[in-house]
Amino acid sequence: MKPLASVLYVDDEPDIREIAALALGLDGTIEVRTAGSGVEALAVARERAPDLMLLDVMMPDLDGPATLVRFRAEAALAAIPVVFVTAKTLPSELARFRDLGAADVISKPFDPMRLADQVRLVWERLHG
Repeated sequence: MKPLASVLYVDDEPDIREIAALALGLDGTIEVRTAGSGVEALAVARERAPDLMLLDVMMPDLDGPATLVRFRAEAALAAIPVVFVTAKTLPSELARFRDLGAADVISKPFDPMRLADQVRLVWERLHG
């Protein structure tokens, strides 16, 4: 199995981005990049495609679902697994996210001490 080496965390809230980056980077094996918008996420991913993207659902301008649609429309980005990070976790919402092509959903607020483990479990399920 290919190890998880890089993650792009996308959220319009700077404090949440910082907490997530610190939490994911604690073990030192995952390169973490962040973006504050869907547009910025596209630019960062084009520059250096991450192994996995964690994507906030509710963002101004280009929200998470619209960002995912744009990722899937670009051949170079289409295969990047996307995990939504959101407080929207009703069964109908989860089904919609999976229909859009999300690999999984992590609930907000997330536990910073468990975030890296949650991400690794998703990665192992996808590549196990």
